[in-house]
Amino acid sequence: VFNAKTAELLSHHQVEIQQKFPKEGWVEQDPKEILKSVHECVERTCEKLQQLNIDITNIKAIGVSNQRETTVVWDKTTGEPLYNAIVWLDLRTQSTVERLLKRIPGKNKAFFKFRTGLPLSTYFSAVKLRWLLDNVEEIRQAVDDGRAMFGTIDSWLIWCLTGGKNGGVHCTDVTNASRTMLFNIHSLEWDPELCQFFDIPMEILPKVRSSSEIYGLMKSGALTGVPISGCLGDQSAALVGQMCFQDGQAKNTYGTGCFLLCNTGQKSVFSEHGLLTTIAYKLGRDKPVCYALEGSVAIAGAVVRWLRDNLGIVKTSQEVEKLAAEVGTSYGCYFVPAFSGLYAPYWEPSARGIICGLTQFTNKKHIAFAALEAVCFQTREILDAINKDCGIPLNQLQVDGGMTNNKVLMQLQSDILCIPVVKPSMPETTALGAAMAAGAAEGVGIWSLNPGDLTAVTCERFEPQINPEESEFRYARWKKAVMKSMGWETSEAPSNGDTSIFCSLPLGFFIMSSMIMLIGAKYVSG
Repeated sequence: VFNAKTAELLSHHQVEIQQKFPKEGWVEQDPKEILKSVHECVERTCEKLQQLNIDITNIKAIGVSNQRETTVVWDKTTGEPLYNAIVWLDLRTQSTVERLLKRIPGKNKAFFKFRTGLPLSTYFSAVKLRWLLDNVEEIRQAVDDGRAMFGTIDSWLIWCLTGGKNGGVHCTDVTNASRTMLFNIHSLEWDPELCQFFDIPMEILPKVRSSSEIYGLMKSGALTGVPISGCLGDQSAALVGQMCFQDGQAKNTYGTGCFLLCNTGQKSVFSEHGLLTTIAYKLGRDKPVCYALEGSVAIAGAVVRWLRDNLGIVKTSQEVEKLAAEVGTSYGCYFVPAFSGLYAPYWEPSARGIICGLTQFTNKKHIAFAALEAVCFQTREILDAINKDCGIPLNQLQVDGGMTNNKVLMQLQSDILCIPVVKPSMPETTALGAAMAAGAAEGVGIWSLNPGDLTAVTCERFEPQINPEESEFRYARWKKAVMKSMGWETSEAPSNGDTSIFCSLPLGFFIMSSMIMLIGAKYVSG
C-alpha cells in the first residue's frame, strides 16, 4: 500500500508461492494457491494499516502486477482451474516448439518477430496453451463445451477478484498480451493468423485493455467495492515504478529471473542481438502505447533458491551473501545456471547448467560467489546487446527486485559492468508501478504521472572497484563456460529407460561374434 501523493510505502505483506516440479524441466504452480496468497496479503496488509491507525477506506484503487507468460485455463461455470498453471520457465513444450518450427519456412524462430516482437520459444504462453490443448482431456472438453477461459495470472486474478463465476471480468492488459505470441503489438489486437497457426480458439482469450483503467470492483474481503484499475506485467510495472518514462531509460529487475528493459518510446525497435521487443505500458485508454527492448534471463534469484533447496549448502537465501563475502572470489570457478536452457541473447533451449573450473581447493563459498557472479555476467551480456541495438551505451544501471538487498551482488554487478549501479532505497518498485497505474486511471485520478509531479527517489549507489582489464578477463572466461553449456540436451529421449547393450552396434557385434567363436571353438575341440 502506497501513499499516492508521496509514493511512500505504508504497509506490505508477502507470501512465498510454492513451485512444483513434477518432472524434469516442468515447473507448475497452483492457481488457487496464488489466489489464496493474494487474499491473505490483502487481509494482513489491511490489519497492519489498522494497527498504524490508517483508515482502510482511504484505499482508493488496486493494481495487479504478475509474472508474465505463466498460463492458466479454468472452467467459467465452476470457477475451478482445469490444470496447474504452467510457469514461464517451464520446458515441457520443447517438442511442441520443434513441431511448430517444421511448419515455418526455413525453421526460422524469428518468423513472427515483426508481429509479436518475440522468437518462437518455450517461454511464451501460446506454446504452453497448445501443449494443454494437446495433452489435457479436461481442457479439450471444456473448450468444446464453451466452458474454458485462458489467461495469464493477471487475467485469472482479476476474473476471480471481480466475481469469478458470478460475473467476473475476463480481461488482460497490453503488456501481458504482448507476451503470449498471439498478440499483434502494432494493431494491439489478438492476431487471427497467429491464433490459426497455433490452433487456439479466439473465444477463450481475454479482452485486451490498457494498463490503467477501471476493469471492475473487488467483490469480497476487506477491500470490497474498491476498483481494480491498474494491470501491468511485472517487468513493465518495475519500469513504471523506476519512472523510466523517457527514451533510453532502463532498469534491471532481479527476481526469479533477471529482466533488463530499455524504454524505446512510441516506436518499436527490433533487436539484431537476441533481445525481445515488448510493450512497456499504455497508461490509459486514450494514451499512446510505449515499447521497450527486453533482455530476459531465466535464472537469477532461482540459482540462490537452488543452492538452498537442492544442494542444501545454505539454510537461508541471506547466507549466500555471507559465504560469498568471506572469500571475495570464485577462485576460477564459473557457474552457468542454464536450468531452463539459455534465454537472451542466445535463445538456446538445448543448454543446461554447468559448474566448471573446479579444483580440489574449491569449496561451497567459491560456488556461492560463482552463483552471484553468474547473475552479473548474464546481465552484462544483455547490457552489451542493448548498447549495440540502441547505439548509446548506458552510463548507469537502475536496479530493483528482491536480490538487490544483497550488497555483495550489487558491488559485483558494478564491477562486471564497469558502470555505477543505482538502487532505490524502497525496493518494491514492481508493486509501486502497479499502484501508480491504478491511481492514475480515469475515474480514480489520485496519482499524477506528470514528470513534474513525480517524487524524487532516494538511492544507494555502487561504483566499480576493480580495473576494467580484470573485469574483461573474467567476462571472457564466463563466455567460454557458456559455450560449454550449449547443445547438452535434445528433445528426443530414449523410447525406453532400460537401454539394452545391443543398442550399441559395435558392442553388439563384439558380443555376438565372441559367442559364435566360443561355440565354434567348442565344436572344433569336440
